[in-house]
Amino acid sequence: MGGVNPYLKQTANGPAQQPFRVRVAGVQQPIEVAPQDLPYGRDGLPGSLLDILLHHGVEVDHACGGVVACSTCHVYVKKGGASCRRAEEAEEDMLDTAPALTPQSRLACQCVPDGSEEIEVEIPSWNRNRIREDEF
Repeated sequence: MGGVNPYLKQTANGPAQQPFRVRVAGVQQPIEVAPQDLPYGRDGLPGSLLDILLHHGVEVDHACGGVVACSTCHVYVKKGGASCRRAEEAEEDMLDTAPALTPQSRLACQCVPDGSEEIEVEIPSWNRNRIREDEF
């Protein structure tokens, strides 16, 4: 599943226009993002952290397919948050359902960096898709 939530107003903010890096806590090598390659996939907004992370092999749960209908892709943007698209009301409402919120909390599917600075992301270890966990 993936795509766009038809009940939400879409903004014009697109993916980054300049190269930048994404560092993921616990991952040695930073991700080099080339704007001409964005978007990579179909999950989350084009050029979102979810799109970038999934394309580079970083697993991020996203039960709704990245259409801001759950909070399983909750991440902490530790650095570079000011260069990301501002959280809209739908994202803020969905974040209210996520545990352990901080001022750095974002939904990876909605957080679109503009490329003006390096991004540092932490994926909470407890942030798992409950259905997936129950399968094991």
